[in-house]
Amino acid sequence: MSSPRTIVITGASDGIGAAAAQQLARRGENVVVVGRSPAKTAAVADAVGVPYHLADFTDLAQVRRLAAELREAYPRIHVLANNAGNNFRHETTRDGFEKSMQVNHLAPFLLTHLLLDRLLESRATLVQTASEASRLFGHLDLDDLDNERKWSADKAYGDSKLANILFTRELHRRHHAQGLNAVSFHPGAVATNMGSDTSSPTRFIWRTWLGRRFLSGVDEGGRTLLRYIDGTPGQTWRSGEYYVVDQLPSKTSPQASDDELARQLWVRSEQLLGL
Repeated sequence: MSSPRTIVITGASDGIGAAAAQQLARRGENVVVVGRSPAKTAAVADAVGVPYHLADFTDLAQVRRLAAELREAYPRIHVLANNAGNNFRHETTRDGFEKSMQVNHLAPFLLTHLLLDRLLESRATLVQTASEASRLFGHLDLDDLDNERKWSADKAYGDSKLANILFTRELHRRHHAQGLNAVSFHPGAVATNMGSDTSSPTRFIWRTWLGRRFLSGVDEGGRTLLRYIDGTPGQTWRSGEYYVVDQLPSKTSPQASDDELARQLWVRSEQLLGL
């Protein structure tokens, strides 16, 4: 049996992140749970006997502190699952960014950047939880990532999920030759806490009994996340690609495969974060 891997999962205080953490820990992997809520994150970690760290992604100072804690605690990180995210109401963070774009893209971009040398040393896999909202609602304007000209909850969320896909694509282009593998995926329609703080009409799917009847359970969503954590790059999935559940989608946003846009988004993200 191979040695246990160190697997960091953000957004693991509930939903598919918590389900995946539980499944991996029971197998003996070295799982590290990251969440925003102290009580919920501690409960998940304590239930399966794994360490946890706290960070609210609406505060980039906390993301920087999290990265420092992870670097101090774990000499190797074999998998980073950037799973935290949600569809939010219109709000500007203390860092001055639109909330969906910060929590869903800029914060995980920053965390990955601050851990990058550790990930490269570990020949790690990065798994990014994206969404089909990228195709349904997303269309990035690099000069207006906060959607100040015309904001809607779904457009902001779709843009941030499209950014996840492009970030994964550019991460592969820049660092695959150094041993890093990266993949993004849509987990399907899963009954998580999505829609708990949004003005989007989709909240009626996520937050009502009738709507949730049509959603998959979190354990199934967790197994989808595990498919990419456990998969073999080049065999079960291709690095740099975006998958819908377990398949390459037949249709995506035209921007999702735009390599030049991916490069420009990376540069723009670095500029916004002062990197």
